[in-house]
Amino acid sequence: MTATKDIQQAFKERLDYDELMNCMRCGFCLPSCPTYGQTNQYEAASPRGRIALMKGVVDGLIEPDESVEKQLNLCLGCRACEPVCPSGVKYGHLLEEARDIIQQKKRHKWPVKALRHMVFEQLFPHKERLKNVHSLLAFYQRSGLQKAVQKTNILNALPGNLAQMEKTLPPVPTKKEMKKRPFLFEAEGTRERTVAFFTGCLMDTMFMETNNATIVLLQKAGCKVVIPEVQTCCGALHAHGGEKDQAKKLAKQNIMAFESIQADDIVLNAGGCGALLVEYDHLLKEEQEWKERAAAFSAKVKDFSEILLQQQFVEKQKLSLPSQIITYQDSCHLRNVMKTSSAPRKLIQAINGTVFNEMENADHCCGSAGIYNLTEQEMSMQILDYKMEKVKETHAHTIVTANPGCLIQMKLGVVREGVEESVRAVHLADLLLEAVESK
Repeated sequence: MTATKDIQQAFKERLDYDELMNCMRCGFCLPSCPTYGQTNQYEAASPRGRIALMKGVVDGLIEPDESVEKQLNLCLGCRACEPVCPSGVKYGHLLEEARDIIQQKKRHKWPVKALRHMVFEQLFPHKERLKNVHSLLAFYQRSGLQKAVQKTNILNALPGNLAQMEKTLPPVPTKKEMKKRPFLFEAEGTRERTVAFFTGCLMDTMFMETNNATIVLLQKAGCKVVIPEVQTCCGALHAHGGEKDQAKKLAKQNIMAFESIQADDIVLNAGGCGALLVEYDHLLKEEQEWKERAAAFSAKVKDFSEILLQQQFVEKQKLSLPSQIITYQDSCHLRNVMKTSSAPRKLIQAINGTVFNEMENADHCCGSAGIYNLTEQEMSMQILDYKMEKVKETHAHTIVTANPGCLIQMKLGVVREGVEESVRAVHLADLLLEAVESK
């Protein structure tokens, strides 16, 4: 069989046909879809259009050629279509399954195959390797090499927006700093809750200071924080990128790691990771020995903002900051999959001395979407430019978000607009710790 025939057959065998049929083509999803809006309402670039493409392949009416793959890849996977769907179509599950089929059945050229193997199998599943890579980045930043390189403008030779993205990278801790953090943190005052902290990959290397800030906040809220040592990458990049089997391996390792901790909750500060963690039961639904364990794991997963509110953090800590206008950009997966949108806003609004201005379409994707801003740069930047227009309307000095990819993207928007001196982007955890320490 040819690769095309293999893909078509796999679509028939693996895609949930009932779920495809659940789409009533009502169009409620269209206004929520960023790519539909940015392509002048091109039907194939909408959720219902992509579902129609998948169904057409299953029914043998459409050949799964490059144009089909292109439209599936153009989707951000933000899942904003799901909350507004009256039929409750699990579009994200269909998209991940379709992408996995295509990636596993198509015949990659050897450079692409080698790159995917290195990233998905040799790098992200191995924390020590990630730390080694980031320690090189730390040396680049601290040695003066970064400033020297920036002065030469040699980075302008990089494709797309990579030169601008380089300016958005936070100060990366050294490998020694990454290794010295303990795995147990007692609560401040009376212990009221024990939580197991999911550290993530980029969050525990490039954004380690944000993880540290999150731990301090949880301690101040009366939580004992335990970090399982053998946890690994959540697998979100793998699941979204057509490497579902590898995502399952990582999920099993994490389930085993957290089962060993008697914790009330599994807490994290990255919506992109959390969206997969809460769906480990779906990821492993066909494996009987793991299904119940995955469901027990997923039931405990919560964003740190929800825990802070439940622990009456606002009542326990007087939050204040110098006068500024703050706006909030939703993490798509935090809002649409983890169903957390009000908690971050309530925490921000509790900060004395600040004004919170809600951004129009704050629930629309910023264009980051994992590595989307690298693989689909043109569309990503169109969406980001639109997002920055909405930021300007709020007159905000501070843009807050709750996911590392969103944070880098919003920082990139600040750089692209040339407003670094008057506007900043910051993770919610870092902002809250600032508000505690400025008392």
